[in-house]
Amino acid sequence: MVGLQNLGLAIMVRIHASQPNFCREALEGKMPKQIEKKVAVIILAAGKSTRMKSELPKVLHKLCGRPMLGYVLDLVKSLNPAQVVAVLGYKQELVRKFVPRGVKIAIQKKLVGTADAVKTGLAALSGFKGTVLILYGDNPLLKKETLKKLLDYHFENNVDATLLTAQLKKPFGYGRIVRDKYSSICGIVEENDADEAQKDIKEINTGIMAFKKESLLANLASIRPNNRKKEYYLTDIIEILARKKYLVDGLKIPDPGEALGINTRAELAQANTLMQKTINDKLMQAGVTLVDPATTFINFGTKIGQDTVIYPFTVIERDVKIGKRCFVGPFAHLREGVELGDDVTAGNFIEMVRSRIGTKTFVKHFSYLGDTSVGSNVNIGAGTVTANFDGKDKHHTLINDNVNIGSDTIIVAPVKIGKFAMTGSGTVVTKNVPEKTVVVGVPGRVLRKR
Repeated sequence: MVGLQNLGLAIMVRIHASQPNFCREALEGKMPKQIEKKVAVIILAAGKSTRMKSELPKVLHKLCGRPMLGYVLDLVKSLNPAQVVAVLGYKQELVRKFVPRGVKIAIQKKLVGTADAVKTGLAALSGFKGTVLILYGDNPLLKKETLKKLLDYHFENNVDATLLTAQLKKPFGYGRIVRDKYSSICGIVEENDADEAQKDIKEINTGIMAFKKESLLANLASIRPNNRKKEYYLTDIIEILARKKYLVDGLKIPDPGEALGINTRAELAQANTLMQKTINDKLMQAGVTLVDPATTFINFGTKIGQDTVIYPFTVIERDVKIGKRCFVGPFAHLREGVELGDDVTAGNFIEMVRSRIGTKTFVKHFSYLGDTSVGSNVNIGAGTVTANFDGKDKHHTLINDNVNIGSDTIIVAPVKIGKFAMTGSGTVVTKNVPEKTVVVGVPGRVLRKR
């Protein structure tokens, strides 16, 4: 009878092998304990840009006009964790400028590996009890839904460590997931330390992990620099946990590209393309027409109103706002600080920077507007230039409502042009222009009243 009971227990354990908490509690004859679901996040952002051949910290390299670290910080905020720690190191004085209030900063004084970085982050979580989620500042494409699935899986199975893994056809460069004969995770081997058989493994470690804090803290000190770089790899803790019979499990992500880090300029370019597609898709879903999304480059944070049309080969940089029913491009370059009111046409081969354009204004062809405020119902003729820089300082131009600027006009700032004024073709404006006057010549002079 006892033998049958043991056999039944063994069958139950085998059936629930995907639920390691059940296995342990069944074997120990205990009911499941209440799981602590508080989450703290440690963001590892201490690294250099060695493979990028750059002096800029890796996490500050930009995707669609924004440091990649910014996307990770937004993602963490959306999870509403109990605490967040950013571990900084290389040129930390630059990186910390992008870390918002509410995020603790821990400094890794010597860059000797990810395990040491996590240890540094844990020191800032001394009073925290619960789950610690490890993220990286170079994972800008990661989605909230993926992390929620990882955490839900971690809590439901009540394991000590849950890894986010991925399946790659060509896993070169990534740590491989090592499984035992029962298909349980028993370790991670890095590319540089893998033998030929291990290099054939297609399941890779994304680096994203959830740990019970007490399990992580109790075993970090067991990690040794037994690798070629003499660094302390956080991945080594998985073999340590498995060997000590802690419960380790993994969740495979359907889209590997979402969770993979950025280490090279080529990977940065690939990630930029994916992020650009995400931005463009959201704009089109919100009612913006992109005639050719593949040749439309719009930075993060740009706001564009409904029924606006963006033509091909247009570049829109950060801090740009575009109203409703506008037409922009083709071959337009809107730089930082540009605001277009409703029903504005900003046409072919134009460049604008730090300029505001009023409603129903036309800026059609071959123009440059810098540090310029333009009113409503204004026509900016082809080839117009606001000369805003004197070699030392930038100066402002004000063009009031209902002005007609003739082709090839050069406006030398600082200058104001009054309402209903007009400039002749080729005029060089060097002085303020009164309302309802026509100005012509080089330099511009009043020809007559309108």
